[in-house]
Amino acid sequence: MSSLPTDEDHRLTPVFQEDRVCTGLTTVRGRVFLSYPSADRPGVQVVEALPDGRRVPYPDVAWNRPDQPPDGAFVHVNGLRGGPDGRLWIVDSGTPQVGGAQVPGGARLIAVNLDGDQVERVYHLDEAVHPGSYVDDVRFNGRMAYFSDAGAAGLIVLDLDSGRPRRVLDGHPSTAGGPVVADGRVLRDPDGAEVRLHVDQLEVSPDGRWLYYQPASGGMSRIATRWLDDPSMSADEMARTVERWCDTPSTGGTAIDATGTIYLSDLERRRVLVLASDRSVRTLVADPRLAWVDAMWLDAEARLWMPAAQLHLTAGLNGGHSAVDYPVQIYRMTVAAGPPSLDHA
Repeated sequence: MSSLPTDEDHRLTPVFQEDRVCTGLTTVRGRVFLSYPSADRPGVQVVEALPDGRRVPYPDVAWNRPDQPPDGAFVHVNGLRGGPDGRLWIVDSGTPQVGGAQVPGGARLIAVNLDGDQVERVYHLDEAVHPGSYVDDVRFNGRMAYFSDAGAAGLIVLDLDSGRPRRVLDGHPSTAGGPVVADGRVLRDPDGAEVRLHVDQLEVSPDGRWLYYQPASGGMSRIATRWLDDPSMSADEMARTVERWCDTPSTGGTAIDATGTIYLSDLERRRVLVLASDRSVRTLVADPRLAWVDAMWLDAEARLWMPAAQLHLTAGLNGGHSAVDYPVQIYRMTVAAGPPSLDHA
């Protein structure tokens, strides 16, 4: 059993308290959006968090109805983020859960125009997913988008102009996950089997040259984006360009700042680590409240948002027994630098 922190860090500011497990948060033009993965119970998947405390289904109630996907409704939202163009981008994993079957037409990237709060475009990823895929998260680099697939090891590259997705590094060792460890124990599903989540976290360097990625069990690699963006690269050629970057621990979420510093949550010890561009690693904050910090968000004011999602205490990752301590907290703290420029974010 790894030692966990016992003292609370005063730099952490509680911002939101949720009555459901919340794994995603993003800010766009001063507006705040949250996502719920239905890990503890079904319900609305994406909301706007209003200043008066209300949570409003977003972009509307219809998109959050579970009885009509995938036409005009979410199957399972796993990621959302404000894009470099001021839109809200929502990742639909295409399956209700990791290990579940893909719903035809369900794996999508959904672009919402905040001016009218309307879905502006839907990118279908069917061509690039496997039956066991779980599309996890997205990062942008100019007119290219990169996705992690936590269900079937591999990355997906999407040309935002043509709308055509491609699957790369399919089954490559750098994308394949091992056992996930949180709070010093290996996670197990309701049947007692070890939980394995394949490539999960990913970040684009501020200059747009590199994609950093890793499975949830840790072990970060990187690859030059020029190779990812080149459809003529063979699978073998691309595999040879992968570089092992850092031996990271089991991780829930990451963020990157304008200096190329990567923030990553250490699930094993309830910490957030800082991985500098020279590969040195230090602890940013350790706190007993940081239970499975999931998808982090770095806003324009250099504030790092950290949803303490407690995913390892949900029934699906805790041997069928829920031990989530409600409310689920979202924290924030000021860090040294803001996000990368929008030219490459």
